[in-house]
Amino acid sequence: MKVGIIGGAGMTGGELLRVLINHPEVEIDYVHSRSQVGKPLYAQHKDLFGETELVFTGEVKDSEVIFLCLGHGESVKFLEENTFAPETIIIDLSQDFRLGEGIVENRSMKLGDREFIYGLPELNKEAIQSAKNIANPGCFATAIQIALLPLASAQKLNDEVHISAITGSTGAGVKLMASTAFTWRTSNISHYKAFNHQHLLEIGQSLNQLQDGFNHKVNFIPYRGNFTRGILASCYLKSDLSQEEAVKLFKDYYADAAFTHVIDGPLDLKQVVNTNRGFISVEKHDDTLLVTSAIDNLLKGAVGQAVQNMNLIFGLDEKLGLNLKPMAF
Repeated sequence: MKVGIIGGAGMTGGELLRVLINHPEVEIDYVHSRSQVGKPLYAQHKDLFGETELVFTGEVKDSEVIFLCLGHGESVKFLEENTFAPETIIIDLSQDFRLGEGIVENRSMKLGDREFIYGLPELNKEAIQSAKNIANPGCFATAIQIALLPLASAQKLNDEVHISAITGSTGAGVKLMASTAFTWRTSNISHYKAFNHQHLLEIGQSLNQLQDGFNHKVNFIPYRGNFTRGILASCYLKSDLSQEEAVKLFKDYYADAAFTHVIDGPLDLKQVVNTNRGFISVEKHDDTLLVTSAIDNLLKGAVGQAVQNMNLIFGLDEKLGLNLKPMAF
C-alpha cells in the first residue's frame, strides 16, 4: 500500500515513520512537512539515520492511504484546501473528526462526502473494517475507554466514575513548553485541565453508544508525569459486581481483542511502553470496583492504533507491523 504522511516532522509523524518503515505491506510514498521541505527525514528524526533516504516534501498528492499527523484544528483546514480521490483512505490523528452530531451507532462525523468512523477497535471493529475514513481516538480517551467499555456494554455504569490518570511528556507534542522542559518536568508532578479535559467528550459518547442514556458524572484528573511516554489510568466506581464477576466480564469482552488484555495483579507502564498493547487490571475493594489500564500514548494512544485501523480496513492481520517489544526494564 502506498502511504502519504502529512505533518511528518512532528512527534506522531516521527513515530508513524518508525512503525511504517518496518511494515511489510507498506511503501511510504511521501512525507509532507511545511517546515522541513527538502531535508532528509533523519535531519528531524535523528534515529532514522541509516533507515531511509526519503526527504520531506511540501507537495501534496494522492496515495492509497493518507495519515494526517497535524495539530488539532489543522486537519479540517487541510482537507478543505486539498482534494483526494474518494477511494483514498484518510486516517486522522487529530481530534477534528472524533465527535459526531448526537449519539449514533458507530459514531461518525462528516466533512463533505467523507464520513469519519471513530477508530477504537475495541468499540467499532466492524465499522472500521468497512470504513474509508478514520478519526483516531485520543490517548487519554483510549486508556480510559478500554477500562470502562466492558461495564458500559453490560449496562453496569450505574454511578459516577472517578479517574486519575498520568501521562508522559510526549503527550504534549514536540513543541517546547515550560511544562515539558527537563528542569521543570524532572522530579516533579502536576495536574492540569481538572474535570474538563477535552477527551471527556469522546469518552462520554462512546459510553453512551454502549449504555444508552448514560448520564453519570465522569470525574477526570489528568496528571503530567516525569517520564517520556505511557499512560496509567485508575478508574473507580461503586459496583454490585463481585471480583470474579467483574474479571469474567472484562475477559469475555476482550476475548477476541488483538492488543487489549486483562492481567492478574497490578500494572506498571513498562509492560506496555513501546507496544500497541493495552493492559487492564480489575480489583474489587468493598463496594468499589477499581479498573486500572496502561497504554503507550504514542502507540496504542495514537500511531499504533492508526496502523491497526489501516490493517483492519485492508483485511490484513491486525498485528501486522505492530509486533513491538515492550521496554520491560
